[in-house]
Amino acid sequence: MWELVQETVNYIKSKTNFVPEYGVILGSGLGSFTEDITIEFTLPYTDIPNFPVSTVQGHKGALVFGTIGDKKVVAMQGRFHYYEGYSMQEVTFPVRVMKYIGVTKLIVSNAAGGVNPAYSVGSIVLLKDHVNMMPEHPLRGKNDDRFGPRFVNMNEPYSFKMIAKAKEVAKAANIEVFEGVYMALQGPTFETLHEYKMVKNIGADCVGMSTVPEVIVARHMELETFGISVITDIGSEEYLESISHEEVLKAANAAEPHVRLLIKELILQY
Repeated sequence: MWELVQETVNYIKSKTNFVPEYGVILGSGLGSFTEDITIEFTLPYTDIPNFPVSTVQGHKGALVFGTIGDKKVVAMQGRFHYYEGYSMQEVTFPVRVMKYIGVTKLIVSNAAGGVNPAYSVGSIVLLKDHVNMMPEHPLRGKNDDRFGPRFVNMNEPYSFKMIAKAKEVAKAANIEVFEGVYMALQGPTFETLHEYKMVKNIGADCVGMSTVPEVIVARHMELETFGISVITDIGSEEYLESISHEEVLKAANAAEPHVRLLIKELILQY
């Protein structure tokens, strides 16, 4: 893994000569955040050695390098999911690469199903913790100490300071945000009614099929991490009848202007 990461890092450095501070992983329906970036370089995943290629509608497939104000950013247009058939090492490979091209802060977004009764479709949730229920762990196997320690302290998977700053930004912009716990399940099926009930009973507020592997690997390498979910469906009988990927994208797109503003201002102000 170390050699593969360094090969990819060397390729990216040779093509961009750009050292980003922030890495941003754009989830379902949030790909147009790149319009807020003054773009300097774009590298399609298909051109990058050792990179997987996204197969899901709503996920484009390029690394975008540029600036937001005076902050240097690299954004992933399209992420990789375990349910697509990738290994956890492939899913999290871009996070390892980001670290070694200079990233120190990671922002991860996703679309999620809500089980907290305070949420509605379009609610924005700042992640304060997660529950990992995926059947594979990205750090399973022999540990390479060059990346990070064998046993990772997950006391603060999502930066308390970044959450506090995001709440300040939201208040100033009059955007309603919630704090919540995200549960990761494998997918790709949407949850059954009783699976949603399980999510709620375990203590999570929302559920999705991504984010947690990337955050675990980010924390393995001591990247400061911030997570944000858009609630695109509600775990109740009335919503479950009509839920589809198209509906998820529609809900994510409707909330996108607020999410874009939050992420942009967090990067500028933090």
